[in-house]
Amino acid sequence: MSVPVRKVLHIDCDCFFAAVEMRENPELHSVPIAIGGESDRRGVIATCNYPARAFGVRSAMATATARRLCPDLVLLKGRMNLYREVSAQVMAILREYSPLLEQVSVDEAYLELDPDQQASQVAADIRARIRDELGITVSVGGASNKFLAKVASDWNKPDGQKMIPPQEVDEFVAALHVGKIPGVGPAFQSRLQVLGIETCADAQSWELNELVRRFGRSGVHLYQRSRGMDNRPLSMERERKSVSVERTYAQDITRHEDCVSEVTALYARWQERVSRTPWKPEALAPFVKVKFADFTQTTLADVQESASPEGFERLLRQALLRDDKPVRLLGIGGRFPQVSEQQLSLF
Repeated sequence: MSVPVRKVLHIDCDCFFAAVEMRENPELHSVPIAIGGESDRRGVIATCNYPARAFGVRSAMATATARRLCPDLVLLKGRMNLYREVSAQVMAILREYSPLLEQVSVDEAYLELDPDQQASQVAADIRARIRDELGITVSVGGASNKFLAKVASDWNKPDGQKMIPPQEVDEFVAALHVGKIPGVGPAFQSRLQVLGIETCADAQSWELNELVRRFGRSGVHLYQRSRGMDNRPLSMERERKSVSVERTYAQDITRHEDCVSEVTALYARWQERVSRTPWKPEALAPFVKVKFADFTQTTLADVQESASPEGFERLLRQALLRDDKPVRLLGIGGRFPQVSEQQLSLF
């Protein structure tokens, strides 16, 4: 007896925070707007609407850069309580179509349908209902797994949908640029390009053992996704995996010792957050995060290191050696034990 092909939808709200603000104030519809922090406080853009994107403004861009690209940009502080309220309304609509819902973030979710449900019709219904009832738009992708559904949801934005039937998967994936694979960032793409790997078809010509030899666990990920493979089930409970704190500095820090001296204050804030969890700091696997002035960043973790001020300082010193640039952001955190054990089992 053959196993039914899964039907997975990925629902992604279009420029969610900005869309809610435009709904609340229709005069903003044709105006370039962004949600984020002020440039004099080293602010970063959280999201922006499509008129702003036409000027080159993007999420995670420094507000100062965004204002240079778009001098008339309307910057809003954001209203998280309102966004959470609208998000809950979106998720309530989605649950009417299937109880198998994985909420990834405030504006993104996966939905798995029954075999007898028509994925394209459900996607169209969801888009229409959210548009009519909530006054915002979503884009929907549908496929046989989470990876393909997520890629598809980005295909016809905004307010669009794309379905990838099983018989079209091979052709679709072969033409896909490797940069579309989650986790294959610019640095990894550069390494792949040197080897002549630019599309998934290029990656398919490489054997698994060779990709693993060159790239370790990332090689396994590349091998599977470049063939459209993804057997991850939906996770119905959003399990918290770590607790962390970070700080963006008004002026770049140029000396390593000055960066290390920030650990004391970061640790005090982190310890207060950990106190709200069932865990003790010493039970967590520590990691540090460094974002440099050019917005490149690095993280470093060591399950053998202690989650103490001294342990974080040692990790930070190692992370700072990875690049000789001024630092704009520092962060420290700890992963909960069950997550660390899962990660270790993958090696």
